[in-house]
Amino acid sequence: MNEIKEERQRLIIQWVKEEKRVSVAKMASEFSVTPETIRRDLNELEKLEQLTRVHGGAVLYTRLEEEQAFLRKLDINRIEKVQIALEAISRIEDGDTIAIDVGTTTVHMADFIQNLHNLTIVTNSIAAADRFNQAIEEKRVTGKVIMLGGVSNPAQSSVSGAMTLEWLSHMHLDKAFISCGGMVADTIYDYDLDESLVSAKMMACSKKCILLADSSKIGVPSFFSFAQANQFDEVISNQLCPKEWKEWYTKWTIAKGSQVEC
Repeated sequence: MNEIKEERQRLIIQWVKEEKRVSVAKMASEFSVTPETIRRDLNELEKLEQLTRVHGGAVLYTRLEEEQAFLRKLDINRIEKVQIALEAISRIEDGDTIAIDVGTTTVHMADFIQNLHNLTIVTNSIAAADRFNQAIEEKRVTGKVIMLGGVSNPAQSSVSGAMTLEWLSHMHLDKAFISCGGMVADTIYDYDLDESLVSAKMMACSKKCILLADSSKIGVPSFFSFAQANQFDEVISNQLCPKEWKEWYTKWTIAKGSQVEC
Protein backbone atom coordinates (compact mmCIF):
# COMPACT_ATOMS: atom_id res chain seq x y z
CA MET A 1 0.00 0.00 0.00
CA ASN A 2 1.48 3.38 -0.98
CA GLU A 3 1.85 6.07 1.66
CA ILE A 4 -0.86 8.35 0.23
CA LYS A 5 -3.42 5.55 0.20
CA GLU A 6 -2.39 4.38 3.67
CA GLU A 7 -2.76 7.88 5.13
CA ARG A 8 -6.11 8.37 3.38
CA GLN A 9 -7.46 5.13 4.83
CA ARG A 10 -6.17 6.03 8.28
CA LEU A 11 -8.04 9.35 8.05
CA ILE A 12 -11.18 7.58 6.79
CA ILE A 13 -11.17 5.32 9.87
CA GLN A 14 -10.69 8.33 12.14
CA TRP A 15 -13.49 10.19 10.37
CA VAL A 16 -15.90 7.27 10.69
CA LYS A 17 -15.11 6.93 14.41
CA GLU A 18 -15.80 10.62 14.98
CA GLU A 19 -18.85 11.06 12.74
CA LYS A 20 -20.28 7.51 13.04
CA ARG A 21 -21.41 7.72 9.40
CA VAL A 22 -19.70 9.21 6.33
CA SER A 23 -20.65 9.47 2.65
CA VAL A 24 -18.64 8.48 -0.40
CA ALA A 25 -19.30 11.84 -2.06
CA LYS A 26 -18.10 13.85 0.93
CA MET A 27 -14.94 11.77 1.33
CA ALA A 28 -14.16 11.95 -2.40
CA SER A 29 -14.42 15.73 -2.22
CA GLU A 30 -12.38 15.94 0.99
CA PHE A 31 -9.52 13.82 -0.36
CA SER A 32 -9.73 15.07 -3.97
CA VAL A 33 -10.11 11.58 -5.40
CA THR A 34 -12.83 9.83 -7.41
CA PRO A 35 -15.81 8.12 -5.73
CA GLU A 36 -14.51 4.82 -7.16
CA THR A 37 -11.25 5.28 -5.22
CA ILE A 38 -13.17 5.84 -1.98
CA ARG A 39 -15.35 2.79 -2.63
CA ARG A 40 -12.22 0.67 -3.06
CA ASP A 41 -10.86 2.07 0.20
CA LEU A 42 -14.10 1.27 2.01
CA ASN A 43 -14.17 -2.27 0.63
CA GLU A 44 -10.63 -2.88 1.85
CA LEU A 45 -11.33 -1.38 5.27
CA GLU A 46 -14.49 -3.45 5.63
CA LYS A 47 -12.48 -6.63 5.00
CA LEU A 48 -10.17 -5.50 7.81
CA GLU A 49 -13.26 -5.05 10.05
CA GLN A 50 -12.58 -1.34 10.55
CA LEU A 51 -15.96 -0.16 9.25
CA THR A 52 -19.18 -1.40 7.65
CA ARG A 53 -20.28 -0.45 4.13
CA VAL A 54 -23.77 1.01 3.79
CA HIS A 55 -25.55 2.54 0.81
CA GLY A 56 -23.64 5.67 -0.20
CA GLY A 57 -20.96 5.43 2.45
CA ALA A 58 -19.87 3.67 5.64
CA VAL A 59 -20.56 3.43 9.37
CA LEU A 60 -18.42 2.41 12.32
CA TYR A 61 -17.83 -1.33 12.50
CA THR A 62 -20.16 -2.46 15.27
CA ARG A 63 -18.00 -5.23 16.71
CA LEU A 64 -15.03 -2.92 17.20
CA GLU A 65 -17.20 -0.39 18.99
CA GLU A 66 -18.81 -3.06 21.17
CA GLU A 67 -15.50 -4.64 22.17
CA GLN A 68 -14.17 -1.25 23.23
CA ALA A 69 -17.34 -0.67 25.27
CA PHE A 70 -16.79 -3.96 27.14
CA LEU A 71 -13.23 -2.96 28.01
CA ARG A 72 -14.49 0.37 29.35
CA LYS A 73 -17.03 -1.46 31.54
CA LEU A 74 -14.19 -3.28 33.29
CA ASP A 75 -13.12 0.02 34.85
CA ILE A 76 -16.59 1.07 36.08
CA ASN A 77 -16.75 0.58 39.90
CA ARG A 78 -13.46 -1.28 39.55
CA ILE A 79 -12.43 -1.12 43.22
CA GLU A 80 -15.77 -2.53 44.38
CA LYS A 81 -15.70 -5.28 41.76
CA VAL A 82 -12.16 -6.30 42.70
CA GLN A 83 -13.14 -6.51 46.39
CA ILE A 84 -16.06 -8.77 45.48
CA ALA A 85 -13.87 -10.84 43.16
CA LEU A 86 -11.28 -11.40 45.90
CA GLU A 87 -14.00 -12.51 48.32
CA ALA A 88 -15.40 -14.86 45.68
CA ILE A 89 -11.98 -16.41 45.04
CA SER A 90 -11.76 -17.33 48.73
CA ARG A 91 -14.74 -19.68 48.19
CA ILE A 92 -12.82 -21.77 45.65
CA GLU A 93 -11.04 -24.93 46.83
CA ASP A 94 -8.44 -27.18 45.25
CA GLY A 95 -10.04 -29.63 42.83
CA ASP A 96 -13.20 -27.56 42.30
CA THR A 97 -15.08 -27.52 39.03
CA ILE A 98 -16.51 -24.02 38.80
CA ALA A 99 -18.76 -22.13 36.43
CA ILE A 100 -18.04 -18.51 35.60
CA ASP A 101 -20.69 -16.57 33.73
CA VAL A 102 -20.40 -13.30 31.82
CA GLY A 103 -19.62 -10.18 33.78
CA THR A 104 -16.85 -7.74 34.57
CA THR A 105 -16.61 -8.89 38.20
CA THR A 106 -16.01 -12.49 37.14
CA VAL A 107 -13.28 -11.30 34.77
CA HIS A 108 -11.56 -9.68 37.76
CA MET A 109 -11.64 -13.07 39.52
CA ALA A 110 -9.35 -14.37 36.79
CA ASP A 111 -6.99 -11.43 37.29
CA PHE A 112 -6.41 -12.15 40.99
CA ILE A 113 -6.81 -15.90 41.42
CA GLN A 114 -3.73 -17.69 42.80
CA ASN A 115 -2.47 -20.61 44.91
CA LEU A 116 -5.16 -23.05 43.80
CA HIS A 117 -4.67 -26.43 42.18
CA ASN A 118 -6.43 -28.84 39.85
CA LEU A 119 -9.27 -26.47 38.96
CA THR A 120 -11.69 -26.97 36.09
CA ILE A 121 -13.11 -23.62 35.01
CA VAL A 122 -16.18 -23.68 32.77
CA THR A 123 -17.19 -20.37 31.23
CA ASN A 124 -19.06 -18.68 28.40
CA SER A 125 -16.99 -15.51 28.88
CA ILE A 126 -14.28 -15.17 26.25
CA ALA A 127 -12.55 -12.49 28.31
CA ALA A 128 -12.61 -14.62 31.48
CA ALA A 129 -11.38 -17.72 29.63
CA ASP A 130 -8.44 -15.78 28.24
CA ARG A 131 -7.47 -14.43 31.66
CA PHE A 132 -7.90 -17.74 33.48
CA ASN A 133 -5.67 -19.32 30.84
CA GLN A 134 -3.15 -16.59 31.56
CA ALA A 135 -3.32 -17.45 35.27
CA ILE A 136 -2.53 -21.09 34.39
CA GLU A 137 0.33 -20.08 32.09
CA GLU A 138 1.77 -17.89 34.85
CA LYS A 139 1.47 -20.85 37.26
CA ARG A 140 -0.70 -18.89 39.67
CA VAL A 141 -3.11 -21.83 39.50
CA THR A 142 -3.13 -25.29 37.94
CA GLY A 143 -5.99 -26.85 36.02
CA LYS A 144 -7.83 -26.28 32.78
CA VAL A 145 -10.36 -23.95 31.19
CA ILE A 146 -13.37 -25.22 29.27
CA MET A 147 -14.64 -22.54 26.90
CA LEU A 148 -18.26 -23.29 26.07
CA GLY A 149 -19.36 -23.28 22.46
CA GLY A 150 -22.07 -21.01 21.11
CA VAL A 151 -22.86 -17.84 19.23
CA SER A 152 -20.45 -15.01 19.99
CA ASN A 153 -21.54 -11.64 21.36
CA PRO A 154 -18.70 -9.09 20.97
CA ALA A 155 -20.51 -6.57 23.18
CA GLN A 156 -20.06 -8.88 26.17
CA SER A 157 -17.04 -10.88 25.00
CA SER A 158 -19.17 -13.98 25.41
CA VAL A 159 -20.97 -16.89 23.79
CA SER A 160 -24.54 -18.10 24.33
CA GLY A 161 -27.35 -19.95 22.61
CA ALA A 162 -28.61 -23.51 22.18
CA MET A 163 -25.13 -25.03 21.84
CA THR A 164 -23.99 -23.40 25.09
CA LEU A 165 -27.00 -24.75 26.97
CA GLU A 166 -26.53 -28.22 25.47
CA TRP A 167 -22.91 -28.42 26.60
CA LEU A 168 -23.84 -27.37 30.13
CA SER A 169 -26.60 -29.97 30.34
CA HIS A 170 -23.92 -32.69 30.40
CA MET A 171 -21.89 -31.12 33.23
CA HIS A 172 -21.92 -31.46 37.01
CA LEU A 173 -20.33 -28.44 38.69
CA ASP A 174 -19.28 -27.70 42.26
CA LYS A 175 -19.84 -23.94 42.31
CA ALA A 176 -21.32 -21.32 40.01
CA PHE A 177 -20.27 -17.68 40.30
CA ILE A 178 -23.07 -15.62 38.81
CA SER A 179 -23.16 -11.94 37.82
CA CYS A 180 -26.29 -9.88 37.34
CA GLY A 181 -27.58 -6.68 35.80
CA GLY A 182 -29.66 -5.88 38.86
CA MET A 183 -31.53 -7.28 41.84
CA VAL A 184 -34.75 -6.18 43.51
CA ALA A 185 -35.94 -7.99 46.64
CA ASP A 186 -35.89 -11.71 45.81
CA THR A 187 -35.53 -11.36 42.02
CA ILE A 188 -32.31 -11.34 39.99
CA TYR A 189 -32.16 -9.66 36.58
CA ASP A 190 -29.78 -9.34 33.65
CA TYR A 191 -29.56 -7.23 30.49
CA ASP A 192 -29.34 -10.03 27.94
CA LEU A 193 -31.90 -12.81 27.53
CA ASP A 194 -29.54 -15.40 26.00
CA GLU A 195 -26.83 -14.87 28.60
CA SER A 196 -29.42 -14.99 31.39
CA LEU A 197 -30.44 -18.45 30.19
CA VAL A 198 -26.81 -19.59 30.32
CA SER A 199 -26.44 -18.27 33.88
CA ALA A 200 -29.62 -20.06 34.92
CA LYS A 201 -28.36 -23.31 33.36
CA MET A 202 -25.03 -22.99 35.18
CA MET A 203 -26.94 -22.66 38.44
CA ALA A 204 -29.06 -25.73 37.68
CA CYS A 205 -25.88 -27.78 37.11
CA SER A 206 -24.07 -26.59 40.26
CA LYS A 207 -24.08 -27.81 43.85
CA LYS A 208 -23.57 -24.26 45.14
CA CYS A 209 -24.53 -20.91 43.60
CA ILE A 210 -22.90 -17.62 44.56
CA LEU A 211 -24.21 -14.27 43.33
CA LEU A 212 -21.82 -11.35 42.79
CA ALA A 213 -23.47 -7.92 42.96
CA ASP A 214 -21.79 -4.55 43.47
CA SER A 215 -23.71 -1.58 44.87
CA SER A 216 -24.76 -0.32 41.43
CA LYS A 217 -26.93 -3.46 41.01
CA ILE A 218 -28.79 -3.26 44.34
CA GLY A 219 -32.42 -2.22 43.99
CA VAL A 220 -32.10 -1.89 40.23
CA PRO A 221 -34.26 -4.04 37.91
CA SER A 222 -33.03 -4.95 34.45
CA PHE A 223 -34.48 -6.47 31.28
CA PHE A 224 -34.93 -10.15 32.14
CA SER A 225 -35.44 -11.94 35.47
CA PHE A 226 -33.62 -15.27 35.58
CA ALA A 227 -33.34 -16.35 39.22
CA GLN A 228 -34.78 -16.01 42.73
CA ALA A 229 -33.13 -15.58 46.11
CA ASN A 230 -33.90 -19.14 47.20
CA GLN A 231 -31.71 -20.47 44.37
CA PHE A 232 -28.54 -18.93 45.80
CA ASP A 233 -26.42 -20.11 48.70
CA GLU A 234 -24.68 -16.75 49.09
CA VAL A 235 -24.50 -13.24 47.68
CA ILE A 236 -21.26 -11.26 47.86
CA SER A 237 -21.58 -7.47 47.69
CA ASN A 238 -19.85 -4.30 48.80
CA GLN A 239 -23.10 -2.91 50.21
CA LEU A 240 -25.24 -3.87 53.19
CA CYS A 241 -28.34 -5.91 52.55
CA PRO A 242 -31.43 -3.65 52.43
CA LYS A 243 -33.38 -4.12 55.66
CA GLU A 244 -36.57 -5.13 53.89
CA TRP A 245 -34.86 -7.95 51.96
CA LYS A 246 -35.34 -10.60 54.67
CA GLU A 247 -34.94 -13.47 52.22
CA TRP A 248 -31.25 -12.56 51.89
CA TYR A 249 -30.32 -11.98 55.56
CA THR A 250 -28.53 -15.28 56.17
CA LYS A 251 -26.89 -15.34 52.74
CA TRP A 252 -25.45 -11.82 52.48
CA THR A 253 -21.68 -11.33 52.70
CA ILE A 254 -19.88 -8.00 52.64
CA ALA A 255 -16.61 -8.25 50.72
CA LYS A 256 -13.51 -7.54 52.79
CA GLY A 257 -12.21 -4.01 52.29
CA SER A 258 -15.63 -2.54 51.51
CA GLN A 259 -16.34 0.83 53.09
CA VAL A 260 -19.50 -0.42 54.80
CA GLU A 261 -19.45 -2.57 57.92
CA CYS A 262 -21.56 -5.63 58.69
